[in-house]
Amino acid sequence: MNGTNRRMKRIFDRESGNALILALDHGANEGMIDGLGAIPSILEALPASGVQGVILNKGLARHYGALVPTDVNLIIQLNAGTRHGSPSYNKNIVCSMHEALRLGADAVSLHVNIGNELEDRMLVDLGELTDEAHQLGIPVLATVFARGSQIINEHDPALVAHCIRIGAELGPDIVAVPYSSNSEAFAKAVTACPIPVLITGGPLGQSMEGALNITLDALNSGCRGCCIGRNIFQNEDPLKSMAQFSEIAHQKR
Repeated sequence: MNGTNRRMKRIFDRESGNALILALDHGANEGMIDGLGAIPSILEALPASGVQGVILNKGLARHYGALVPTDVNLIIQLNAGTRHGSPSYNKNIVCSMHEALRLGADAVSLHVNIGNELEDRMLVDLGELTDEAHQLGIPVLATVFARGSQIINEHDPALVAHCIRIGAELGPDIVAVPYSSNSEAFAKAVTACPIPVLITGGPLGQSMEGALNITLDALNSGCRGCCIGRNIFQNEDPLKSMAQFSEIAHQKR
């Protein structure tokens, strides 16, 4: 068993076989949004939280990485962009594999947006950094969205299925996508994918019960967990929200 496979086993809960990944990398893209000040207290509450991994940009990993327990995977985000950019869906590499390892990364993460004039470069980044990560024994989580000038509805079942297929075809170890709310199409794409599929939490605006029900629907359609950010750190009670997603992700309801 190589290093990548050993580290992959740690990302998924031994009992449920699923993963709850806490995404706390939004500040680079969104700026000073509500909830960012809660990050240290959230990290301090991780022991016994049911969270298997935390995604941080390299700056927060440098300052807060010591708060991440050793039994929770530190996942370093390798690319970024801002909502003010032209176009706003562009993502560029901002952290090297060697810097991620120096910061103690157990895995790395990349965000790719397809359906736009920059997808070719983002796909190249995914392919090249996946090769480099695997040479070092590090798993790769790819978050793939359909966003850009060619996209009308990023939750279109065919587009979500294509995002899942990008994960299957280009070599990452885990792929995270939005849920299309079409359980049949989603399940078909997940079944045909040889790597674990997670769903992302998406923006705020839905009720907490609605967000939890979407996660449950996705789990029942075959996904292996969820990658949640704003629905936890922007919740008025982040620790309660984290516990609720943990219950759903690990099927304890």
